[in-house]
Amino acid sequence: MLPVKIAGLGYYLPERRVTSAELEERLDIPSGWVERVTGVRERRYRTAETNSQMGAHACAMALDAAGVSLDEVDAIVGASTAIQQTIPCTAVMVGRELGAPDGKSACWDMNATCLSFMVALQTVGQLVSAGVYRNVLIFSSEIASQSLNPKERESAVLFGDAAAAALVTRSTHGETSSIWHSRFSTYTTGANLTEILGGGTLHHPNDPTTTPEMNMFHMQGPTIFKMGARLIGPFLDDFFCSVELDRAAFDAVVPHQASKHAIAMLENCGIRREQLVVNLPTRGNCIAASIPLALAEAVESGRVQRGNNVLIIGSGAGLTLGAMALTY
Repeated sequence: MLPVKIAGLGYYLPERRVTSAELEERLDIPSGWVERVTGVRERRYRTAETNSQMGAHACAMALDAAGVSLDEVDAIVGASTAIQQTIPCTAVMVGRELGAPDGKSACWDMNATCLSFMVALQTVGQLVSAGVYRNVLIFSSEIASQSLNPKERESAVLFGDAAAAALVTRSTHGETSSIWHSRFSTYTTGANLTEILGGGTLHHPNDPTTTPEMNMFHMQGPTIFKMGARLIGPFLDDFFCSVELDRAAFDAVVPHQASKHAIAMLENCGIRREQLVVNLPTRGNCIAASIPLALAEAVESGRVQRGNNVLIIGSGAGLTLGAMALTY
């Protein structure tokens, strides 16, 4: 058990709302198909915002919620799939947008696709618990709308743009806030099921054989669903055995908003519907920002309160499954 807490949460949503009806008209999809298949009514798309601007807005809100000043932050950690540019890391750009004092905060990025926030929270929790850092900002800032492939309509209508952030610090004496247990398992046989081929050294942007489609998102949705459905039950059974708590002990379950079918899968694993925190219909799948955004909105609305037991569950490309139990 790590005696650390999420002291403050923040988020940023672009103003532009894109309805499913608009995408159906644009992509020549039958009316009503998008919400019926994905569960998404609308999502946000950025206009002129950059990843770092979105991330900085979310971080500023998290700092304000935590009552911590920027010069008290020891590290800024980017936890996103979408990076602003290859070099430097996006955390550096967010630090600059925030106006972080030179030399005060260490900045680095971590990428575990949709599970980036969870992996960063586990890693930062260890560092804060050990006393390496006192206050750390974690942000996930995702612009998915640029990379969507219109030829793959299920994924093209699923995703939205958003940013979310958390200020992580050590719990003080008498506080119950803590991270109890976390687990991640990767099944690399699913490595090619979700991918963007371009952008790296294998299909470099300067390579004449790199095609525009290689820079678009590709997902074998039905295959991923079948693989996840087979693995998630045993994975969660092992997790709950390790944490020594029953599913009913959690006041809220915050899943990655992958799709309505992925969320429904959790009910088949013994999670009650009333435990689930779901913002998929109005946000879409916001990749790594999905989980912290749903948590931030749940805290803002009072659905999750200080001292509540929270279970976070997600999946990411790889295929990786993750679960984390904490007291908010």
